[in-house]
Amino acid sequence: MNRTTLSLIAGTAALAAVTGFATLNQPDAATADTARAAAELPVERTSLLCPSPSTSDLADTSYTSFTPVTKGTDADGTAELVAATAESAAATTDKATDKATDKAGDKKKATKPVVTPKAPGTPAVGETSGGETPALLGTAEGKFAPGWTVQETTEVTAGSGRGLQGVTCTAPDTEFWFPGVSTVADRTDYVHLTNPDDSAAVADIELYGKDGALQTTVGEGITIPAHSSEPILLSTLTGEKQEDLTVHVNVRSGRVGAAVQALDEKLGGDWLAASTDPAGTQVVPGIPKDATAVRLIAYAPGDADADLKVQLASPSGLITPAGHETLHVKAGMTASVDLGDVTRGEAGSLVLTPTDRSVPVVAAVRVLRGKGDRQESAFITATAPVGTRASAAGNSAKGSTLSLTAPKGTAKVKVTASAGSGGGTAASQTYTVKAGTTQQVELPVPAGLKGTYALTVEPLTDTPVYASRTLTATTEGVPGFTIQTLPDDRGTVAVPEADEDVAVLQK
Repeated sequence: MNRTTLSLIAGTAALAAVTGFATLNQPDAATADTARAAAELPVERTSLLCPSPSTSDLADTSYTSFTPVTKGTDADGTAELVAATAESAAATTDKATDKATDKAGDKKKATKPVVTPKAPGTPAVGETSGGETPALLGTAEGKFAPGWTVQETTEVTAGSGRGLQGVTCTAPDTEFWFPGVSTVADRTDYVHLTNPDDSAAVADIELYGKDGALQTTVGEGITIPAHSSEPILLSTLTGEKQEDLTVHVNVRSGRVGAAVQALDEKLGGDWLAASTDPAGTQVVPGIPKDATAVRLIAYAPGDADADLKVQLASPSGLITPAGHETLHVKAGMTASVDLGDVTRGEAGSLVLTPTDRSVPVVAAVRVLRGKGDRQESAFITATAPVGTRASAAGNSAKGSTLSLTAPKGTAKVKVTASAGSGGGTAASQTYTVKAGTTQQVELPVPAGLKGTYALTVEPLTDTPVYASRTLTATTEGVPGFTIQTLPDDRGTVAVPEADEDVAVLQK
């Protein structure tokens, strides 16, 4: 008997003694799988990245942080947002000097949090002004991590992109799709890439127009240094001027947060969030009822053309826009169509489904409100369902609306308005959304509300529900607005449970 065999026997005996029920017999088929059903446990750490809000001296920006109350979390935890460039500069200073006292003081000053939440269930607010606010790196741990969301909202009173701009700060990832960008003369579009990690990230930016991929000059191998953010002006990547493009951000090394800031000289501007993953069916929820123009943009990233059935989920059911029953999207190309005032005074959501075989696409719409020189624009990208739960922060007593869509079947949804950032008592209400409809619900408002509040959406049925939240603020006759979708907050993670099984030692 060799030494390996002796060691194996000894190890098996020791393990049997510890477990008390281990056996060397091969388990039968009925007990071969010892894994139990996975337990849904709260996540313990969440990272969010907020892009630099504006370069305008007339910009006023608010940040609202919110974590819904989640059962099973630890009693302790922290959450904060700090400047990306400040943290990077502090790290550089640390390496360049040996003066420990000065280093500690400089870094503490540089990394002072913009927002510091005090407790789950209550929003925390921070504000900045001017055009020098940097991108922010956010980290939440313990009780603040599950479902943590941060809303960045900027009001610009004049100039390119004037109006209301809003974005939900994003988690870092390695791939993003942005249908709806542009390089025409009136547009100034930036892709903001933010790196939260200790080492540099490398990313490629690809542009796809109506005829396919555009040649870019410096779109490959873009380096984003550690703890920093890089805004990339799209017009510097290509000389082609096209109204509708799709941007693909592919991260070769590391991970980044990504968002597109689309600024228009005449039509205001807003943030364009990344579309959900390519899929054969896509839902774009919450087009405002007073939209004066809606433009649909779609892209097929594979090697097959996509033929899509275009439907509007209205308050009364699914309808087909006259003259726009289908949309043909060629492989590797961006397609677009003007749907006009498709909502006709009622809130609606676009539902895109394959007419025949299913081909993955990404999609978004550009929405206009107002008339003449007092128009404002915003974007809604196709999104994933709410899933278990989703939240939207930064709501006020007036100027906030919530749209719920259930394309496949009737759904019941619980909506909770949190306590206010300055005081108030949370309130909840349950809604029924009929199959194939969009419902713009009358929101519950916290009693005694002071400051802003957060909305938390929780489906009570298994039917997929899609949601978006609209913020409005009219300034000098311009109907400023911004729309954020509400996909699942990924506040829990499946953790499989398993019994000890030493049968593997026989192999």
